[in-house]
Amino acid sequence: VQLQASGGGLVQAGDSSRLSCAASGRTFGNYALGWFRQAPGKEREFVAGITKSGSNTHYADSVKDRFTISRDNAKNMVWLQMNSLKSEDTAVYYCAAYNAVVINRIPTAVGSYPYWGQGTQVTVSS
Repeated sequence: VQLQASGGGLVQAGDSSRLSCAASGRTFGNYALGWFRQAPGKEREFVAGITKSGSNTHYADSVKDRFTISRDNAKNMVWLQMNSLKSEDTAVYYCAAYNAVVINRIPTAVGSYPYWGQGTQVTVSS
């Protein structure tokens, strides 16, 4: 599967923004998806994940109740709705996928996801 993230930009603290990730391939519904981010000088970290059917989601504590991950398997799309943005949310955001045909879960480790999009910058000004 190939992934293409978009939707980043410059926003004000407290604003909302939505990231999109378009996937190619006919078996998108077999993949669990995750959003990660990497701030300057920091390691890439898990933000949110969703199972292949969309029935379960998982969030990092830092974004819980502010961010929402969703997907539409018919459109090969996954989104990250980000509300109440903070300056500490500033980072390059990446969508990632792994084939969940055998094991359907939401891992948080970067190494669990073999497929990655190119990243989109989100800058939150305070």
